[in-house]
Amino acid sequence: MLKLSTQDITLNQVHENKQSAIEFLAGQLANKGLVEESYLSGMQAREAQNSTYLGNGIAIPHGTTDTRNLVKQTGVTIAHFPHGVDWGDGNTVYLAIGIAAKSDEHLGILKQLTKVLGDEGVELALKQAQNADQIIALLNGETQFNIDFDASHIQLDFPASDMIQMAAVAAGLLKNSGSVGTEFVADIVAKSPTHLGDGVWLVSSNKGVNKTGMAFVSTANHCSYNDQSVHALLAFSGCNGAHRQQLETITELVAQNKIDSLLDKSAIELIELFSNRPKPLEEPLSSGNTAVFKIRNAHGLHARPGAMLVACAKKFESTISVRNLESESPSVNAKSLMKVIGLGVKHGHQLEFSANGRDAEEALAAIGKAIESGLGEA
Repeated sequence: MLKLSTQDITLNQVHENKQSAIEFLAGQLANKGLVEESYLSGMQAREAQNSTYLGNGIAIPHGTTDTRNLVKQTGVTIAHFPHGVDWGDGNTVYLAIGIAAKSDEHLGILKQLTKVLGDEGVELALKQAQNADQIIALLNGETQFNIDFDASHIQLDFPASDMIQMAAVAAGLLKNSGSVGTEFVADIVAKSPTHLGDGVWLVSSNKGVNKTGMAFVSTANHCSYNDQSVHALLAFSGCNGAHRQQLETITELVAQNKIDSLLDKSAIELIELFSNRPKPLEEPLSSGNTAVFKIRNAHGLHARPGAMLVACAKKFESTISVRNLESESPSVNAKSLMKVIGLGVKHGHQLEFSANGRDAEEALAAIGKAIESGLGEA
């Protein structure tokens, strides 16, 4: 399986435009013995057909199917542009992955990238990356952007009799999920928490932290700390900035004198309040605007046909979702290239499209026609 490694990365590249950047990548592929020098023409032709920009500052320049005979060996080269390169349509690229593929070996990389392209903060992190290890960590999804907080981090109405028990339970929840180690637990129990008001307290530590996380513990008992009531404790484990949004939410509640509203919320409501993960796309309820089409492309929905499909969907105002009937994946936004590629669509797979809006029927008809015509491929 084709994998990205630090050896593939060239740092601190400066190019005036994407044409120059693509020429550099083609040269790197040729120097590595992966392609013939004339492969550049295929990369240029592919870019002229449709932009290879994926999102979040990442582009994947590659050749056309007609130039696959110029590929000696499947491989990649990666260029980092800390100052950015104008990729057209208002998009700036900070990382370009030049791909040479004899068949569909590169689809694994495209699917891998979909896991990180949706995370807020990736683009800025790529821009500010200082070394190859940081870049690979980002591309592998090892860099944390979302706080670790789910139902396993919530304990409501715990029969605590004092703050030490509250802190121990909160730290234990974080430890059980793997966010922290024993050093964190010891530090949290020994710390003096901050009173946010109305019996809600806050405590945090960066000792023995594996992942930035948050725990919420409430008690139905009547207990106090420093002669003030204790109803709930928020505990943070911090090793990066993934908890900024949660702290902003807490600050806003304190400023509005609504911090006590946390005491009335269920676990689901707390997760919704503090989660900074985008909600999944809901499948359209209307069954009248649904259609199923079979993908005829020999190599499935790789970057080029995927981009053509997304471009077609973007022409319409309606909300359009798509799911791969050959897998258990949920519906995704058909106007997002990274989401479409992430479906892992191969030749013969059937896709179910659903559209909601005034031009829904027109959109489905156009998508069906585009798929039937091969999405830019013979």
